Amino acid sequence: MTTAPEKHFSHRGGWLRAAVLGANDGILSTAGLVLGVAAAGASTSAIATAGVAGLVAGGLSMAAGEYVSVSSQRDAELADLRLEMRELESDPEGELAELAAIYAGRGLSPALALQVAQELTAGDALAVHARDELGIDENALARPLQAAWSSAVAFSLGAAVPLLTITLTPEAARIGLTVAVTLLALAALGGIGARLGGAPMERAALRVAAWGAVAMALTSAIGALVGAAV
Repeated sequence: MTTAPEKHFSHRGGWLRAAVLGANDGILSTAGLVLGVAAAGASTSAIATAGVAGLVAGGLSMAAGEYVSVSSQRDAELADLRLEMRELESDPEGELAELAAIYAGRGLSPALALQVAQELTAGDALAVHARDELGIDENALARPLQAAWSSAVAFSLGAAVPLLTITLTPEAARIGLTVAVTLLALAALGGIGARLGGAPMERAALRVAAWGAVAMALTSAIGALVGAAV
């Protein structure tokens, strides 16, 4: 009987983390910004100006931050690979013994561990040591550009949700409707991110929405206080 291949989720880790983080930050930070400005009594044009400025600045900031962070991770991975290559060239027997010890530590007998190490390193020795000694998959190295654009696009799309809601809604209902739409968007994002990552959707949706409610309540309160003071 033929069985269907198992579905794994770890290969999505890089772009998924950046996209979910970007979208969540875009929704929440922009919602907090426009709600705070609205609570201070600003006009619709002022709210829209603040929201657009926050969208552009936030998207660029997310892209730059992800690029720098993931570039540092990739640099560290490549440095480890170069070091491992030098060790393989200078002390192949010692590296073979080190690899055999790793397999023995996972439960193989010493003789079988050595045989496995010898057979695996007969092919691409660096790939084997990278995977089993360093925990690095050469085909899944950190991708700075992928993380940067994923985060920037996701942030911009997320930020558009509260921005469009508050600017297109009549003044009397804009704060309440923006809060409701933002919470729904955050809950949906939490659920989608959990689904793509293979985690329980309900818990993630509730967690993201709850933190969003707290953040929006605080920013609205601060905006109202500042508006009353000035």
